[in-house]
Amino acid sequence: MNIRLWHALLFCQIIWPAPAGATEVNVIGLTSGKAVVTINGGKARTLSAGETGPDKVKLISATSEAAVFEIGGARQTLRMGQSISANFAPTGVASVTLVADGRGHFLPSGSINGRSVKFLVDTGATMISMSNSEAKRLGVNYLQGETGYSSTANGVVPVYKIKLDSVKVGDILLNNVDGLVHEGNNLDIVLLGMSFLNRVEMRRDGNNMTLIKRY
Repeated sequence: MNIRLWHALLFCQIIWPAPAGATEVNVIGLTSGKAVVTINGGKARTLSAGETGPDKVKLISATSEAAVFEIGGARQTLRMGQSISANFAPTGVASVTLVADGRGHFLPSGSINGRSVKFLVDTGATMISMSNSEAKRLGVNYLQGETGYSSTANGVVPVYKIKLDSVKVGDILLNNVDGLVHEGNNLDIVLLGMSFLNRVEMRRDGNNMTLIKRY
């Protein structure tokens, strides 16, 4: 018997958790190739391009107007007098930092069952969702999944609830993740939905989003 499934694009509310740790960087001086900074309230020190200071704060480049730092695996640009508090994952914990595109979307590359895919982070999708053509490309036998129906702009289409053996984004690898396959090729990208995101901690800092594996 067919079982009605929730549509993959239900609205969900996300509450960003308070950071467990952060690195605070304040720029107090700039010259070509060098930046004078304070890190976590410590003494002022001068970093040269390519040099790494306390708490793994690395100066990538600097001019008299701005400096580019790598902080917690993410790159940040700061001007004179600006500061930033960058959240980061504890050492040894699998994590990935994503950077939003010009429209504010996070589009990480990753893999499903060992095959490469392009994801769109979608907190409104209850599960990782894909078209049937993408499922075929990935070798997913979706026709053996739990069958339901979903209303789309093109009418009511069959959907199949499946189990994905593995899903990987950055250093985060999860096994046995729920997925949803839509007939009709109405999805042109794989939605990284809550069946994955519920198993990571999400931290947002401007255009950067850090995902940290929880279980």
